Amino acid sequence: MRKVSFKSIMLALGALSLVVVGCKKDAVKPTDDHEHNDGELITTLELKFSGKGVVNNDTTFVVTFDDPDGDGGNAPIKLDQINLLKNTDYSVELTLLDKSKTPYDTISNEVLEEADDHLFFYSSNPVNLLNITITDKDSKNRNLGLLSNWRTNTAVGSGKVKVKLMHQPGVKDGKSEVGDTDVEVEFPVVIK
Repeated sequence: MRKVSFKSIMLALGALSLVVVGCKKDAVKPTDDHEHNDGELITTLELKFSGKGVVNNDTTFVVTFDDPDGDGGNAPIKLDQINLLKNTDYSVELTLLDKSKTPYDTISNEVLEEADDHLFFYSSNPVNLLNITITDKDSKNRNLGLLSNWRTNTAVGSGKVKVKLMHQPGVKDGKSEVGDTDVEVEFPVVIK
């Protein structure tokens, strides 16, 4: 019978411990540095339209979505209808606010500061209701969406426009809806 020495056992245990330590997986590090919105609340989305009014004069008006407790919880207290004229161009400026703070916190300023990680998406239903073109860019010349142009068609009609902000650190390509949704609102639209 073969004798195993104490020294052999200790060498074997030492080698085994190196194997166990060497195979330990590294801790997963999150790639999403979404610090700007951790604890940030988006209570209000405003769309400021500049274009032609009902009597064909230049006009400016604001439509608002207001949800004081943010996503979830209580229902929104305000969701304006967007009323537009057919065959008309509108310049639109989007503002995000946190009205739970005094003074209000303008979240869209933070989105602008982190433009390379954010992208707004606009979609109309029905698709041919109007054409929306993003007119502002991030530092890499990709769409952002705080500024846009809305062009109505020659027909009257109604439908909805969805406004969605995606947070896309490290994955923004200027067109796909990957990442996390920061806010999503669907406005009713009437074109006269």
